[in-house]
Amino acid sequence: MPTKPKTSETPAELRRRAEKKSMELLTETPVPRTKVDTQRLLHELEVHQIELEMQNAELRRARDEAESVRELYADLYDFAPVGYFTILMDGSIKRVNLAGAALVGMERSRLVGRSFEMLVPSDLRASFSVFLAKSFTGKTGLSIESGLMQKGQADRFVAINAQRSPDGKECSVTVTDITGRKHDEDALRESEIRYRRLFEAAHDGILLVDPGTYKITDANPFMTKLLGFSQQELVCKELCEIGLLEDEPACQEMFRRLKKNHEVRYENLPLKGEGGRHQEVEVVANLYRENGRPVIQCNIRDITVRKQAEDMLRQNEALFSALIGQAPVSVFVVDARFRLLHANPPALKIFANVDPLIDRDFSEILHLLWPKKAADSTTALFRHTLKTGEPYYTPEFTERRRDIAQEQIYEWQIERVTLPSEEHGVVCFFNDITARIRAEKSQRDLEVMTASNLKLKKEIIRRQALEKDLHQTRAEETRLLTQSRKQELRLRDLSHRILHVQEEERKRISRELHDVIAQTLVGINVHVSALAQETNSDIDNLQERIASTHRMVEKSVDIVHQFARELRPTLLDDLGLIPALQTHLKEFMEETGIRVSLKAFAGIEKVPEIIRTTFYRIAQEALTNVTKHARATTVEISIHKVTGGISLEITDDGEGFEVNGNPPLKRKGRLGLIGMRERAEMIGGIFSVASAPGAPTTVRVLVESARSKAKKPASKKAAGTPTAKHS
Repeated sequence: MPTKPKTSETPAELRRRAEKKSMELLTETPVPRTKVDTQRLLHELEVHQIELEMQNAELRRARDEAESVRELYADLYDFAPVGYFTILMDGSIKRVNLAGAALVGMERSRLVGRSFEMLVPSDLRASFSVFLAKSFTGKTGLSIESGLMQKGQADRFVAINAQRSPDGKECSVTVTDITGRKHDEDALRESEIRYRRLFEAAHDGILLVDPGTYKITDANPFMTKLLGFSQQELVCKELCEIGLLEDEPACQEMFRRLKKNHEVRYENLPLKGEGGRHQEVEVVANLYRENGRPVIQCNIRDITVRKQAEDMLRQNEALFSALIGQAPVSVFVVDARFRLLHANPPALKIFANVDPLIDRDFSEILHLLWPKKAADSTTALFRHTLKTGEPYYTPEFTERRRDIAQEQIYEWQIERVTLPSEEHGVVCFFNDITARIRAEKSQRDLEVMTASNLKLKKEIIRRQALEKDLHQTRAEETRLLTQSRKQELRLRDLSHRILHVQEEERKRISRELHDVIAQTLVGINVHVSALAQETNSDIDNLQERIASTHRMVEKSVDIVHQFARELRPTLLDDLGLIPALQTHLKEFMEETGIRVSLKAFAGIEKVPEIIRTTFYRIAQEALTNVTKHARATTVEISIHKVTGGISLEITDDGEGFEVNGNPPLKRKGRLGLIGMRERAEMIGGIFSVASAPGAPTTVRVLVESARSKAKKPASKKAAGTPTAKHS
């Protein structure tokens, strides 16, 4: 095997050099007189062919590497998280990446050549012009914060950094979105204002104390009103000076506890106001850090009203017990610990078999009275009301009691209430309605028996109508069965026609192989035999025979390649769908004279192979139909990305046909549309035809993407991929 050559020549130059070398070998080599010389000459030609193939492979590899490096640079530039702009000295935009275009909400093609200054709000353009001029003077590390107008949306805040190019003709500008940071700064300022408003508008007294000096540093208006002192009089006083703590040791003890627990709570502390007025307050002190400095905050609440409320609560508790005892219905109360707290005399009769009753777990009482399932569900209802406050009412609760072995019916309602102890509880009102329900049931049974005859008559009429409908249904079933059998015969006929078409195609291929390739190969064999026998013929005759044999070999190879392309084009597997379609369209236009244009987005090469193959076959079949039936002069093929998938559209300017009618699909030999539909549905696609007599025809195939089927966002990169165009 010869050493792989290293050359920078183009494929055309390499081919011309190889042909020249071959001619030199033919002219310089002595006339082969034996079969061995002929074989040696053929061997040398094969060696040169291999060298050319290796050089061609090396060139393709170098081209692929260069394309890969270019794509990598483009990805790094286009998909960077910040905007990159290249600005010329006149302020116009030369280049911009995807992030930069997204910042202003415009397409890159519309930004190129546009003045960057026009993207800046009008009130900031003067400062930006100065900044850009300084950047072109060569100063480094320059940056500016500015607004950036965005089409159709609110302006953004961005940080702009600039760096001049070495030749001084361009300036690279980096644009970073700082809108979020600006909003956070605004939110921080609003938070500080809100905190101050809360401090000043609070309905509790608030004191801020310095832990180092034990002196008050700030007081809110409510605190000054509570004490009767002004803010200036309170500032720099100690807590013991306003009577909040007894003396200085008590203050130090509070600060010591604060340092340990960060929170101290006091109840019923005395507070000395202006004029010696004393009052009791509740104090909660917290130690926290503000801007790295410790601060003590004391929240002081006047509990005078609460003390009065506690006295009132004790009175209400007695009143509450009296009201429950005098209620005309059965009433009992369950407290927050889920224990039976109170029960009036009617309720005590219901619970007569439970002992002890008061202060006993209510769940245990229910399980003594009712079966486990009913007791568990009732317990859950009481706990739900106690937790959420949602009331519950049932007009009829029927269950067999375990203690008396009888079925009882109750009407009961539960509500959450606030007990005198200021904790939540559940109060239940209930009545024994067993006798009333049984009387109502007897009355309903009598009414049901009275209405039975009328219902029976209506049932007879309904059954007669159903019998009539049954006869009609049987006739409809017979009609549908007949229609189903006809459809089955049509399907069987379609299968037979498909098999017939396949057999005809096989017969055509066999006949072509026998009539064309076999005859050519026999001719090659005859020529080779003649070459082997005519060793003494003249040189010109021998060269002519070799050239003739070579032409027959090339013809055989071309025929084989043509058959291979018809069965399965290798370009579809090696280079992709777009090159394969371009090659097929070129041959189609040369054979038919019909002009065909192709528009496709480059991302089609990344879809699964079965989809690309299906698109190729559908396009191939559609062009065949155009040649046979449409009488068209131009055809447009478009492969583009749509929302949720990929669409293939083939439009011709031919005669068209009636789509809604059945004849185009049922005519003898018209299997093209059926085949295209089957191929589309095989990959989960949607096939449709839009046409009318005398109007253009459009064949459309829509294939949903995997992400769309899984309900996920479509790829951003595919939406901006450029299209490939061939006509």
